[in-house]
Amino acid sequence: MGLTSKLSGMRVRLRLTVLYGGLFLLSGAVLLTITYLLVAHGGPNIVMSTRSQSTSGGQSISTYVLGSLPEGARLPEAEQRIARALQAQAVQQQAQIMHKLLVRSGVALAVMSVVSVALGWLMAGRVLRPLQTMTGTIRLISARNVHERLAVTGPRDELKDLADTVDGLLGRLEAALDSHKRFVANAAHELRTPLTLEHALLEEAVLDPDATADSFRAQFEQLMVVSEQQARLLESLLVLATSERGPDRLESVDLSGLAGDVLRAARPRARERDLAVTADVSPASVTGDPALVERLVANLVDNAMSYNVPGGQVEVATGAQGARCFLSVTNTGPPVPPEMVDLLLNPFQRLHRSAADDGHHGLGLSIVQSIAVAHSAELIVRARPEGGLVIRVLFP
Repeated sequence: MGLTSKLSGMRVRLRLTVLYGGLFLLSGAVLLTITYLLVAHGGPNIVMSTRSQSTSGGQSISTYVLGSLPEGARLPEAEQRIARALQAQAVQQQAQIMHKLLVRSGVALAVMSVVSVALGWLMAGRVLRPLQTMTGTIRLISARNVHERLAVTGPRDELKDLADTVDGLLGRLEAALDSHKRFVANAAHELRTPLTLEHALLEEAVLDPDATADSFRAQFEQLMVVSEQQARLLESLLVLATSERGPDRLESVDLSGLAGDVLRAARPRARERDLAVTADVSPASVTGDPALVERLVANLVDNAMSYNVPGGQVEVATGAQGARCFLSVTNTGPPVPPEMVDLLLNPFQRLHRSAADDGHHGLGLSIVQSIAVAHSAELIVRARPEGGLVIRVLFP
């Protein structure tokens, strides 16, 4: 595995080296081509002209100068032959110079290409060194030391942004792992209590020598109650896991119809607890999983009735607010400290621990939050000053 990772890193370094060397070779070739063309087309036409110069003895001397032949100028035949010979010699010398320039430039380009590849290899290693350091650190991070961070210092550049992004991801993973550990511990605790009670009831029935059919029947009734509580807990855990995974199917769901069905099913319980239930439902169509949305409505109504006071009230409303549909559930009840509002959305969190005796394990609002997140809905929970909660779900 280590060799494979090393080879992978070498391939990246090799690609960068080839890229750097190729860019240098291309730019060098373009530069030499431009230089060659400028030198090749920069020289004047070479001819011979004459001028007369008198000496002290009165004699005339002809001086041959290489230069540009003026337009319309005519030379004697002998001088024209000399000029053509000099012109041919100059052209030959220029060709030799251009050939030497081309060969030596090519050699220089080849030498510098080798140098550029070596420098590119070193620069690629320098560029990749921070990435290799981060990769080695991340490879050593596991569930036992997920608290460690890269903590890269330096100027704000792409590598620093990448390191900060990885640190943020590690922070979210650490929070998720801690939440998972707390969830498992709380679930184990909630399941251990009814199992302990079941074991005690069975042990009492087995060890009691004077047990009768009526005593067995009474203990079995208690066992049935405990078993139903366990079934509700397991069902809640299953719904919570399903809601966190996301909706399996999306359909058009009418919140007002679901709210009406849930309230009709809850009327006997409301009469039993002496609760006044009012509904102000208007058509509100949302897109979601019908089973999960129905569980959200049922959990909110159940929570509003369970954590209430005798003679209290429960208000349910649905409708449209701008471009979004809403579901609102308000109840009276014991005062809720503001700092407890957010905690009640966590699994196995209850305002009063004794609520577990009524079959409530503190999963109702956490399931509501998971379903809301799965449907990209906004969940607003607010404590009423006089007691109870106002819970509002805004669907997109």
